[in-house]
Amino acid sequence: APPPPSEEERRKRLLEQVVRAEQALIARRFNEAAGICQDVLEAAPEFPQALAVLGTVFGHRGDLARAATLLEAAIAREPRIASWHSTLSGLYRMQYRFDEAVRAAERAVEMEPRNARFQVNLGKALMDRGDRQRAIEAFLAALTEEPAHAEAHLAIGQILLAQGEMKPGWLEYEWRNQLEQARGMLPRMAAPPWNGMALPGERILLVGDQGYGDTIQFARYIPQVAERCGEVVLGCSPDLARLLAPIPGVKSVHSRWDLIPPYRVYALLSSLPGIFGTELDTIPAEIPYLSVPPALVRKWAEKLDEALPGRQLRVGLAWAGRPTHPNDRRRSMRLADLAPLARLSDVALVSLQQRFPQRDQPSAHLVPLIDLTADLTDFAETAAAIVNLDLVVTVDTSISHLAGALGKPVWVMLSTPSDWRWMLERSDSPWYPTMRLFRQQRAGDWSGVVEAIAAELDRLPRRF
Repeated sequence: APPPPSEEERRKRLLEQVVRAEQALIARRFNEAAGICQDVLEAAPEFPQALAVLGTVFGHRGDLARAATLLEAAIAREPRIASWHSTLSGLYRMQYRFDEAVRAAERAVEMEPRNARFQVNLGKALMDRGDRQRAIEAFLAALTEEPAHAEAHLAIGQILLAQGEMKPGWLEYEWRNQLEQARGMLPRMAAPPWNGMALPGERILLVGDQGYGDTIQFARYIPQVAERCGEVVLGCSPDLARLLAPIPGVKSVHSRWDLIPPYRVYALLSSLPGIFGTELDTIPAEIPYLSVPPALVRKWAEKLDEALPGRQLRVGLAWAGRPTHPNDRRRSMRLADLAPLARLSDVALVSLQQRFPQRDQPSAHLVPLIDLTADLTDFAETAAAIVNLDLVVTVDTSISHLAGALGKPVWVMLSTPSDWRWMLERSDSPWYPTMRLFRQQRAGDWSGVVEAIAAELDRLPRRF
């Protein structure tokens, strides 16, 4: 019989299996990666490399607590792998364990101070904890090693914009287009980017390049573009086309690249604030800058009068954004979190969710809603519904921008930390004069926000 493999040979074979698991993980074949790691751990229950890869798999699956436990076990057995500390930092961040996230990221940087990715991860952890100056130092350290590191540039831009340092903030904000996930989002453009110059006889293409909310927020600049260019054509999602078409200066709206007419220059909508050199006191805030056809408003008035024959305060609710949004875990809440609002007298709650989240179906009885979401087929329909409401209460999603752009009273429930556009510690927004901001006092905890909303709602006059 052949002699049993030596310990060195056995370890080599196990590492080869882990390499296969890592390759499957990179290819997002998570079940395959997990299966390989579990085979390795059956043969060697404390093999740190398998624990680390399996932990990363569970992180991708959303089982953050188990993922962190596996990474911690791997590090306890092999503490000298910097990437494991950095990965663990990211897992802690998603669980709001910000102090631990900073410590784990610092350990990765201590081991490999010239690794730009580790510096960026440290900067993100520091941002979450509210230590913005140290975060900028970490991002600058990353740029020392990789001057074109898009995440580091963008993160600096977001901090600057949140602090009101608009000019350098807009410069760094342009790096969003160099992120890995942004590549391939737009086709090769058939003209150069616009720099703000006057082109009175030429056509410009404006592109809604980010999410629905961003497109709505920056659509306010379209009339200014029209003053400098001969003709404005707009490319955007079909869900937004009817809503944005009436904006002054828009010649036509297109949702297919092959139907866009020839153009001399183009601009991304989210680049317009920087092109126009926007400062806090020059944000175009002529509200409303969106309008809804009167016939559509009347249709929704009749629909809501039929559903709500009484004289209650009509409050629109949006509690969850797009699940694929990178920050959705933080910005969205469960419907059950809003149960205190259901206890208020003479308040009718109207769902503004385009799709009712499946995860909230079992708790729907806790927050009785007027659910007309089947009729909210695009943003024009949603806008007409909002016009007929007294107030909108929403998380940081497109509904907040839509209500603000329509000039309706809107209360936005913000996570901690929040997006750059809501700035720091403000309860109002320079972008939307009719908006109030309600911020989490403790990261991940919506209870204080909802109780504050309920108390303020209780004080509002009813429709009698």
